[in-house]
This record gives sequence, structure tokens and C-alpha cells, in this order.
Amino acid sequence: MLITKIDHGELRPVDVFSEKVQLGAGLRNGKLSASSIKKGLDCISRIAELLTGISNTNIRAVGTNALRKAKNRQEFLEPAQDILGVPIEVIYGREEARLVYLGVAHSLADDSSSRLVIDIGGGSTEFIIGNKFEPRILESLQIGCVSFAEKYFPEGKITKKAFQNAYDMAALEISHISSNFLANGWADCVGSSGTLQSIEAVAIVNGWIDSGINLEVLYRLKEYILLFKSFDEVAIDGLNENRRNVIVPGAAITLAIFSSLNITSMRVAKGALREGVVYDLLGRLSHEDVRERTIIGIIKRYGVNEAEAFLVAEIAQRFFDDVQEAWNLTADDRDILKWASLTHEIGMLISHKHYNRHSSYLLRNSDLPGFSQGEQEKLSLLSNAHRGKLKKTSLEDFSKKERLRLSRMIALTRISVLLKYTEDSPDKKKLELVADKSRLVINVQETWLNDHSLTRQALKCEKGALAELGIILETNEQK
Repeated sequence: MLITKIDHGELRPVDVFSEKVQLGAGLRNGKLSASSIKKGLDCISRIAELLTGISNTNIRAVGTNALRKAKNRQEFLEPAQDILGVPIEVIYGREEARLVYLGVAHSLADDSSSRLVIDIGGGSTEFIIGNKFEPRILESLQIGCVSFAEKYFPEGKITKKAFQNAYDMAALEISHISSNFLANGWADCVGSSGTLQSIEAVAIVNGWIDSGINLEVLYRLKEYILLFKSFDEVAIDGLNENRRNVIVPGAAITLAIFSSLNITSMRVAKGALREGVVYDLLGRLSHEDVRERTIIGIIKRYGVNEAEAFLVAEIAQRFFDDVQEAWNLTADDRDILKWASLTHEIGMLISHKHYNRHSSYLLRNSDLPGFSQGEQEKLSLLSNAHRGKLKKTSLEDFSKKERLRLSRMIALTRISVLLKYTEDSPDKKKLELVADKSRLVINVQETWLNDHSLTRQALKCEKGALAELGIILETNEQK
């Protein structure tokens, strides 16, 4: 956890809290164990105490590889979010890489040279090439210290064969991205986060180097590590005791990275994911949200009719404002509704038939900088459900708390899309929504529906669809 304040445009740390939970170590057959969930929630409780007095709008929490992989992630996320009082965004690997790069870039001199940034975590390793504050190539590979410790060093036993196997698997994974990275090149190599910081600390304390990491350091570290028979025996000057179980696989992975990408030396930065999350949040608070740029890029890339897209978004946001209080919707819900409205037709580029399904697939599976996994799933849901028959099964991937809100957002999306076919933009004087718990009433001017007979028919058909979501749709002429 990192608490900062803004001082003359720069972030100044106020408080830092770190506890080695290693949630991923509790993954068994794709599910988090009850003990690992409890350990994580206990840590979250301690963090929550330190956040007392900070506005929820100024707090952002993210989850990474362990929660990406866990099939039962909601068993952790729901109670954790209740403790924190804010959502925990599970982010995809490339989004994690983008945030890591942002955190590193802000901790370095603002030079124009290209840089390769590498971040070794517990379950994944991120690779990024970028210039200044803009990442150009982003990759996230399933190689990490915790997962490799369990797989290649069972019961913490250290052998030359185990070290070699870990090295070989890391090198094999890196080979899938090495040609692209080597072809683009970089002027500076930078490492971030705990594993690489630990390797540098060991190297400095033992007099192997003044700063940074090079191949000689890694070969010396490997030689030193192989003198021990188990993680518990590892004792190296400069190594924090709680890093003993990750320094061994960490050294194997780092050596594979250096060899596979022809790296001779690396400097280590202080900034990483936490700092990147803070800077990204600062951007959102100052209306420089990367998600807005992402959505605009999508609608241009897929040749969307922008006039129609923005009309639907305008209607959806106005209807949202009509019912927000009655339906207990949030500002974040409003953003998701807007972005879903803007992108609901991107699937047209693939085929007009079932285009909503194509839109849904693209929104769920594309790399969308700035968006969390949960946000992409919501965009995908709203896009798929904006027309045609509704299937209750589409909501089963979401928690019970979210299903009601998402059902209401589906209703707003469907009605907003339906009304785009009127020949003029329906303004508030002609049409507004009124909602209670299970009822949605469309108030229209007396003559408006008479002038829009097709819309009247479409709204009648829509009543049956929304009934599937437990929402009663009416117009004021039916009341």
C-alpha cells in the first residue's frame, strides 16, 4: 500500500505498508485456498485501518496475477471490497505492464531514449518498451517467483537440476516475445519491484557491483545459491529474510531474461506498479483518463458511425441521471454505460449479423489500456445485451451485488439504443425516465408516441425482454 500527497505537481510518499501474503501460493487447481483467502483478508483489514480519513474517490485498489487466475476470486474480492469500502480492480497482464511502466517512468529522468522495463512478480513478469511516459510494446508472461518456487523447487529444496529447469522454462517463455523485443531495441534497461531490488541489494552489500545488476552479478548469485540445499538455509548478506523463498527462482528467471534478450546490465528503479496506479488515479481525478482515449481509439479503429454512437451515449447518460438515485447507481456505472454506448456497434466491422456478439467479444478480449478485467466484462455484457433476447446466464459471471445494478444498466442501454432510430434527438422536454425498485416508466409528451409509431411498437416488444430481468417497463400513456 502506498499513500501519497501531491506537492508542486509531484507525488510525495506519506505512508508505505508492505506485507508478504503471496496469495498465489494458495492456488490449488485454479482456486484460492481458504487459508490464503483468510491471510489476504487479514492483511486487507490492516490496510483499511491506515486508510481511515481518506476519501474513497482518492483510493484505488488493484489485483494482479493470482486473482486473474483464481476461479473463485469472488470469495476473496467480495469480503475484501467490503473491508476496504472500494472496488478491487483485477487487471489483465498488459494493463499491469502499462501501470508498471508508468510508475517506473515517473521515477526516472525525463530523457528521450527508449527503455526496456522488466518487472518480476510472484506469478507473472512484465516486459515493456517505451519512450518517456508512453509504452509502445507491452507483454506479460506467466513466469513468477512464487509459481516457479512451487513448481521447480518443491518443499524448498535447491538442486542444480531444479535451477536449470526453472531457467529453461523461463527462457522458453521469453522466446515467444524475444524476436519482437530485440527487433525494436532499447537504449536503457530498467528493472523494478522486489525481486530485482533484492538482487541489486545483495550485489551491493557483497561488493560485487556499485549499483544495478549485470551478468557477472547473476552468475555469482547462482553460484552462491547452489551452496545451499533448501530455501530455509539460504543466508546471504543483504538479503531480507522474507525474500529467501523467492530469491532462488528469481535468480533463475532473471538470468534467463538477461540471456534471452542479450542484456548485459540493468539499473533498478524505485517506482513500480503501486506508483503507476497512483499516477493513473491522479490522471483520472484531473480528467486525463486513459480509458477515454482508449474508447475514442476503438470507435475510430472499427469505423463506428460516431454521430450515432455519441447520440446513444448522450441519451444513455441523460436517462442514467433520471434514475441514478432511485436505482442506487454510481458515477463509475455512468462511465461504463457511456463507454458501452459508444462501442456497442464495433462488431459491425466483422458482420452485421449478430454484430452485438462480435462487439461483445472484441470488448472482452481486446487489450484496452486503462480498463480492468471487471470493467471489460461489464462493457462486453452491455454490448451483447443491448439488443435481441436476454439470457439470465449472461449475468452469472458477476457477483450477486452487481447483478441488480447491471440488469438496470442493461435496461438503460437497450432503451437508449432503441431511441436512436427516431428522426430527431429526444430531449428532456419530450421524454424522461422515472424509476422505482422494479418499475421503469417512460414519460413522453402526449403526441410524441403518435408521431413515432415504430418506436411505440418497439417499446411494447421491449416490455417482454426487460421482464426477463425483473423490470416492468411502462409508458405514461399506459399507466
